[in-house]
Amino acid sequence: MAKNRFHEGSGPSQRQLRVGELIRRTLADVLNRGDVHDPELNRLSITVGEVRVSPDLKVATAYVVPLGGKQEGNMFELLERNKAELRRAVSKELTLKYAPDLRFRLDETFDRLDETRRLFSQESVRRDIEGQDPDEDDDA
Repeated sequence: MAKNRFHEGSGPSQRQLRVGELIRRTLADVLNRGDVHDPELNRLSITVGEVRVSPDLKVATAYVVPLGGKQEGNMFELLERNKAELRRAVSKELTLKYAPDLRFRLDETFDRLDETRRLFSQESVRRDIEGQDPDEDDDA
C-alpha cells in the first residue's frame, strides 16, 4: 500500500522545500523593492527567514522579522492588510496551479540562536564540550 504523504510525519517533500524557497525569495524581493502600494509597509525593512508550504501547496507560512526587531505588531498588521497584493505579486512570479494563501508568523530563529550561544558560553557546558569522553581513556 502506498504511503499517504499528507498524514505521514516524515517532514516536507523536496517539492515543498523547493516551492517554499521560491516563495521566500519572491516575497523578499517584493518587500525589498517596495512593489506594494502601501507606503507604511514600504518604509519597513522586513527579513523573510523561511517559508513553509503545506503538502498541497495551497498554504504558505512565511516566517518574518523586522530588521532590528522593532515594530513587530505594526508589521503583522501591515502584512495582513496587504496580503492580497503580496499573494498576487508572488503568484505572478511563480508558475503554480494555485496561488498559495500567505500566512505570516514571527521568525524566532535568531532568538533561539542567541540562546544557543549563551548556553555554549557557560563554563560547565564549555568544559563538557572541550573535555574528553571518559570512555575514551579505557580504550587506550
